[in-house]
Amino acid sequence: MLQADVILVSDTSMIARDVPSITTGLRGLAYWQVEVTGPSVDLHSGLFGGAVANPINVLAKMIAQTTDDDGRILIPGFYDDVIDVSKKERAMMGKAPFSLKEYKKALDVKEVAGEKGYSTNERTGIRPTFDVCGIWGGYTGEGAKTVLPSKAYAKISTRLVPNQDHDKIAKLFVKYFESIAPKTVKVKTEYLHGGPSYVCPIDLPAYKAAEKAYRDVYGKEPVPVRSGGSIPIIATFEEILGIKSVLMGFGLGSDAIHSPNENFPLEQFYNGIRTIPLFYRYFAEAMRK
Repeated sequence: MLQADVILVSDTSMIARDVPSITTGLRGLAYWQVEVTGPSVDLHSGLFGGAVANPINVLAKMIAQTTDDDGRILIPGFYDDVIDVSKKERAMMGKAPFSLKEYKKALDVKEVAGEKGYSTNERTGIRPTFDVCGIWGGYTGEGAKTVLPSKAYAKISTRLVPNQDHDKIAKLFVKYFESIAPKTVKVKTEYLHGGPSYVCPIDLPAYKAAEKAYRDVYGKEPVPVRSGGSIPIIATFEEILGIKSVLMGFGLGSDAIHSPNENFPLEQFYNGIRTIPLFYRYFAEAMRK
């Protein structure tokens, strides 16, 4: 009942209303919660500080040991399965209009950061990342309380690129993180969830059909884009059904996705109606050859 030649998904976006693009990759995900325990109860920081390890200090040092100054992740084996994107595809991705100045202005940051040797768009699309999503412990209320906390916590995630297995990465992180913990604390690492990454080859007949359809409607060659986000079900489709998905989305950065004022321009809606049937036509023609 599920036999098909290709899967078409439109849960993606375009670079801009006048810059068509096709999402060719989605990153995977692995997510943990870490608990670091020192003394059995919170202690007075004056009476015990300097003699007993502070779990928050220890956790901060452990996190700092997980990446280097060049943005590389230090977990042994982390990059073993990473497939480097070809120079050809990187060159095509580089055609996407992007202003680093405007990017920094919009985020109100003076400088960007990330893995050395890659552009900002490449860092968010084709390279894996390591991020602390939350960190807490000790006294966080109003005013001051001189406490040496018993526990410290962090929520940590990695975005993964195609060919990296999230279950494998989950085990590598746990092994590494617990190995760098000093004997002054106990560390508990819980794997909360994860999902696989996905890539659509740009020489796939279905991709070529999508490319031609966008070109007919928008009058421009669509730019291949690797998304920093994740749609885990796409990789599951390929695993179970043995077929690829083509990601033909028409959303825009101005759509305010998941926000109170989420919107979708009618122009994009109608262009989608024009583009998708052309894809079916061109893909059918390619399959008959």
